[in-house]
Amino acid sequence: MLFDSSLRRELARSFGATLVVLLTIVLTMMLIRTLGQAASGSIAPQHVVLLLGYVVLGYLPLILCLSLFVATVSTLSRMYRDSETTIWFASGVPLTRFLRPVLRTAAPVLAVTAVAALLVWPWANQRSAELRQLYERRSDLSRVAPGQFQTSSDGRRVFFVERNTEGGQVGRNVFVLIREPDRETVASASTGRVSFEGEDRFLVLERGQRYDQNLQTGAKTIAQFEQYRLLTGEKASTGAADLPPKARSTLELWRRPSDLHWGELVWRLGLPLVAFNLLLIGVALSAFNPRRAGSWNLLLALLVFIVYFNLLNLSQAWVAAGRVHPAAALLAVHGVPAVIGWFGVRWREAGPPWRRWAAARAAR
Repeated sequence: MLFDSSLRRELARSFGATLVVLLTIVLTMMLIRTLGQAASGSIAPQHVVLLLGYVVLGYLPLILCLSLFVATVSTLSRMYRDSETTIWFASGVPLTRFLRPVLRTAAPVLAVTAVAALLVWPWANQRSAELRQLYERRSDLSRVAPGQFQTSSDGRRVFFVERNTEGGQVGRNVFVLIREPDRETVASASTGRVSFEGEDRFLVLERGQRYDQNLQTGAKTIAQFEQYRLLTGEKASTGAADLPPKARSTLELWRRPSDLHWGELVWRLGLPLVAFNLLLIGVALSAFNPRRAGSWNLLLALLVFIVYFNLLNLSQAWVAAGRVHPAAALLAVHGVPAVIGWFGVRWREAGPPWRRWAAARAAR
């Protein structure tokens, strides 16, 4: 049918253009944020592009939801403005008939949104968390560049290596300053290397001198040593036991029920429902009088999206805190907008209910 094909074609074009614009905006914002984190030492500079890709993949469900919503509102608003909807209404096509081509066009996008929310979102967050943990838990000696003073991750040690030899495995003329609440230690050695024992890393200094000062009593001691072992305070390997709920798979959240896991599940399951309900609301919001000078439909649509998304986050927080049952949260946050969207479409199609009641009473 001409009506379905023309509407679906225009919706697809509008969705593609909106998706490109939103992806460009998100990429620019995330690139600036990621570069700032790399400059502050939170992530490795060589992982900037990889981490940026994971972040964009994580935000893909939200981008798809917003792109589909904006495309629906802008396309139908354009049809109202150019009086195309008036022609279709005069031909006997009601507003509810617009839902079928809109839903058929949005069906693949809704499917991708569901897959991205349930599978891609936790995978991208897990990979991002692993990259951050890997960088944060690197050894103290690996932070050191020859000829530069470098502070350890906990801020209690300062390292200096004049130069590296043997492929960077051994440092020459090593200086280490250790600060503790009641003691300060300065150790210098001709060589230093990293030794592993299980998951612990030790910095082994050879042929050097150690200077200790008690900050409370002022006592000082100087000692010579042939070998001095210093625990760097970090593990040699990283684990995934401390991953946040957003970085855990959907199947793992389901198998290990808890308030935090249920809250994350409510958020993930809610994203496809948000996209579907926004379609209904978008069809209702797109209607306006073409005789008016301007239209606030798109701004109102963005406001609706912000409010709806904040309600989704609020439901996640309530479920995670144990205040609301997950089923009640899903029903309240997504059932009410679905009813409002359908009622809005019927309102736009047949007018306010009281007018229909008045017309029915007058006909009697």
